Amino acid sequence: MRRLLSLFNVLSAALLVVAILASQAVQRVPAAPAAPKLQLAERTALSLKVYFTDAQVQRLIAETRTVQVTQRTPSAVAQATLRVWAAGPAQTGHLGAVPRGTAPPKVYVRGLHYYVDLPAAYGNLRYGSSGERMLLCTITRTLLDTRGQDVSFVLNGQPVETLGHMDLREPFTHQDCADQ
Repeated sequence: MRRLLSLFNVLSAALLVVAILASQAVQRVPAAPAAPKLQLAERTALSLKVYFTDAQVQRLIAETRTVQVTQRTPSAVAQATLRVWAAGPAQTGHLGAVPRGTAPPKVYVRGLHYYVDLPAAYGNLRYGSSGERMLLCTITRTLLDTRGQDVSFVLNGQPVETLGHMDLREPFTHQDCADQ
């Protein structure tokens, strides 16, 4: 009769035990990870010029406003500035370019160029040519006041040739709205 505790049998039994333990370890449900702690980003206050119109919709009027941003990237600053712009002026006698409660446009930055995506509601404002010019110029002057070269506009994510009477095929520069 052969020996029961031979070297081969002991190694085989040890290998079987290791295989069973490994199989159980692989099939074990992992522990749920702990939720990350919420960290509030520090907000920085920036003082910027935001442009509105006078009561006759003839001139651009600058208001110095404080904008809260979590990042000082050009894109974050521009988006925060347009949120303040859409909220309207703080001083009486100044008019906002859009009715209160209108959603602010989205803005994208690439280098020194701004790309402003106007919501679909901006295409239905039914302004005259001077009102449409003020709408585009208040955005252009507000964005280009601190940095940038030009502003291109799209409507509801799609390139359009005009917004009412205003030609949108070419980007607006600071000089396009300098006479205001």
